[in-house]
Amino acid sequence: MITINDIYEQLKSYYPQADQGLLVSACEFCQRAHHGQVSDDGRDSLQHSLEIASILIRLKVDETTIIVGILYDSLSSGLVTKEELLSTFGQAVVSLIETGTKISSIPYRQSNQQHVENFRKMFVSMARDLRVILVYLAVRLNDMRNIRHFKGSEQLSRSRETLEIYAPLANRLGISWIKSELEDLSLQILEPEEYDALSRRITAHRKERGEYVAKVREQICDLLHQNDLQGEVTGRFKHFYSVYRKMQRTGVGLDQIYDLTAFRVLVDSVRECYEVLGMIHATWKPIPGRFKDYIAMPKANMYQSLHTTVIGPYAERMEVQIRTREMHRIAEEGVAAHWKYKEGGAIPVTGRDDQRFNWLRQVLEWQRDVSTEWNASDTTFIDLFPEEVYVFTPNGEVKELPQGSCPIDFAYAVHTDVGMQCVGARINGKLCPLKTQLQNGDIVDVLTSAHQTPSKDWLAFVKTSKARNKIRHWIKAEQREKSIEIGRELLEKELRKHKYSLKRALSLDGFAQAVNELGFKAAEDIFASIGYGKLSPGQIVSHVLPKEEQIKQPVKAGALGKVLEKFGRHKSQSAILIGGIDNVMVRFANCCNPLPGEPVIGFITRGRGLAVHAKNCPQVLASDPERRIDVEWDMHRKTTRPVKIRIICSDQKGMLVGISGAIADADANIISASVHSRGDKKGSNLFEIDVENLEHLNRVIREIKKVKGVLRVERVRN
Repeated sequence: MITINDIYEQLKSYYPQADQGLLVSACEFCQRAHHGQVSDDGRDSLQHSLEIASILIRLKVDETTIIVGILYDSLSSGLVTKEELLSTFGQAVVSLIETGTKISSIPYRQSNQQHVENFRKMFVSMARDLRVILVYLAVRLNDMRNIRHFKGSEQLSRSRETLEIYAPLANRLGISWIKSELEDLSLQILEPEEYDALSRRITAHRKERGEYVAKVREQICDLLHQNDLQGEVTGRFKHFYSVYRKMQRTGVGLDQIYDLTAFRVLVDSVRECYEVLGMIHATWKPIPGRFKDYIAMPKANMYQSLHTTVIGPYAERMEVQIRTREMHRIAEEGVAAHWKYKEGGAIPVTGRDDQRFNWLRQVLEWQRDVSTEWNASDTTFIDLFPEEVYVFTPNGEVKELPQGSCPIDFAYAVHTDVGMQCVGARINGKLCPLKTQLQNGDIVDVLTSAHQTPSKDWLAFVKTSKARNKIRHWIKAEQREKSIEIGRELLEKELRKHKYSLKRALSLDGFAQAVNELGFKAAEDIFASIGYGKLSPGQIVSHVLPKEEQIKQPVKAGALGKVLEKFGRHKSQSAILIGGIDNVMVRFANCCNPLPGEPVIGFITRGRGLAVHAKNCPQVLASDPERRIDVEWDMHRKTTRPVKIRIICSDQKGMLVGISGAIADADANIISASVHSRGDKKGSNLFEIDVENLEHLNRVIREIKKVKGVLRVERVRN
C-alpha cells in the first residue's frame, strides 16, 4: 500500500522545496470528495489517487502535477467546491483539474485512422498544459493495471481507446515505458489467447534472459574496449504487443521473429559503425539475408543504421543495430521519428506535426532536469495545433476544422446537403448564432430545414474552402437562374412587339444559328446574358427573326431609353420619377436606404432594373458615371419607407414604454425592435420604423429625444 509519506519522500528527492502540508491537504480533500466510495477491487479512492501519484513521481513531475493527480476527479463528485480548492491550492491546480474534467467528457468513437489521429490532436490541443497530458497518461495506466475490475464491455472499449489514443501519445512523447505497458495491458484484454500464448513462451525464462542480456552487453563492451572504441551499448526484450504486431504484419510465427532480444550500439562516426559491424560478425555467425545497410542506402524517410542478426551465445539469435549518435537523434526526433515507423505510416503526418511533438518531448526532458515550480506561462503551456480546432458530431465523430471556424463550416464538413440546409446550431446543447467560433471539444448539432438555402452573408465568416466554394457555387447558380428568368421575360416582351411568341422564335433555324454565332452553347446561355445585361433583347431579335418580319420600333435615345427597353413597363409604386416618367423597374439600394426628401440619383444595374441611391452614397460615387441617371422623388405620391434608428439610453424601468410612445406620437409605425443591456447601465435599442419622408424621420427623432433618459438617437444605414 502506498502512503502520502512515500510520495513525499520520492518527490523531495528531486524536488526539495515540496510542501508536505499541501500533499496532506490534497489527500484530505480526496477523501472528502469520495467519502464512502469504494472501487470494485475494494480499494478506496485515496489509494487509487496515490497510485496515480506514484506513476507521476516516476516521470519526475512537480508538486502541482502530483496534487492534480490526487484530485483529478474531485470536482466531479460534487462534495468539494471549486472555491474550496481555489483557496487551498490556487488557480493553477483548479485550471488543470477543470481542463481534465472537460476532456473526460469527450465521447470517443472508434472510426477510421484519420479520425483517430484527429482525436489525438484534439486531445493535445485541449490539454494545452503538458501536465494535463501527463496526469491523463498516469490515470489511464492505473486504470489499465486494474482493468479486470471493470465490466466486460467497458474493458474492451477502454482497451481499444488506450491502444488507439494513449499509447501512441506516450510514444510520441518518448515515454516508452508507459507506451509499452499500455500496449501490453490492452493486448491482454483485446486478444487474450494470443497474449497468453506469447506470455507463456516469452516469459518462461525471463530471469535467464535477463542474465543473458547482461552477459552479451558486457561482451560487446569488451569488444569495443579491446579495439579502442568508445560506444554506448543497450539491450532489451521486445514487449508482447510489439512481437504480436510484427507477427501480424509479416505473417510469420514466433520462431521467425529474430529480434526478441536486441542490442543497440551507438558510436561517434560512420567508420566506427562498420568497424563494430566487422567485430560483431567476427565474433558471432551472421544469419544470411538478415543484414541491412541503411547507412549506405538510407530509407526514404532518412533513417540510417546498420541492422544485422547473428547467432549469439548459447545459439540464441539476436539483432544488433549499429549507428552514430547523430543517426540515432535523427531516428528518434527527426523526419524519421520513431513513432511514425512504429505506427505504420498509415496516417499522413506533416513536418509541422513532427516539429510540434519533438518540441513537446524536449519540454518533458527539461521538466525532468529542472527543479523549479512550473508556471502556466512557461513552456508547459502549449498550443501544438493553433491552426486547427477539433469538434464532435453528436455521434462522437471528430471533425478537424481551421481555427475560427463556425457551425456552417462544421455543417459542410459533415455533408454538403447539411451545409446547404443549415438554419441553426446547438453547441454543447445550447442554441448559438451561426457565426459563433467553435472551440476544441465542442459538440455541435446542426439544425436543418428543407426550405433553407445558403446566404451570401455566410461568406463573411466561414473559414473552410469547402464551405466558401459551395456557397459561392450556389450563389452563382442562383444568380444565373434569376438572370435566365429575367432574360427570358425581357426577350419574350421584345418578341411580342414583333408579333412573335418565344416558343415560336425558339423553333426557328435562326435561333440555333444565333446561339452558335454569339458563342453560346444553349438558349439558356442567351437568356442569362440578357438577364446580366450583356446583351439586349433587340440584338437577339435582329439575329433570329427574318428581316421582313421585324417591325421597326420608335428610337428611344439616351440612358432612359435603354432602361425602358430593358425593363419594360413595370408600374412602379416607389414614388420615383425619371424625367417625369414613372414606368421603370425601381429598387432602393440597401447601402444607403434613401428616404423621400433626400437628394437621390439612379444607377442602371445589369438585369435588376434601376437602383436608387442617396446622392452622396460612396458606393454609387465609385461606380461607372455613364450608368448614372438623374431621378427625383414624386412627392405627390403617399408612400412609406422603412428606416432603422439606434437609441442609446439609460438602463432603467419604463424606457421602452416611453420610447415606443414617442414613436407613436410622431405617427410612425414600429416594424421591429431589438433591445440590449450593455452592462454599463446603458441600453442599446435598434428600431426599424416606417416613415413617409426625411422630415417625418426628423420629427420622430425629436420626439424620442424628449424622453427622459434617452442619451443619443442616430439613423442607421445598412
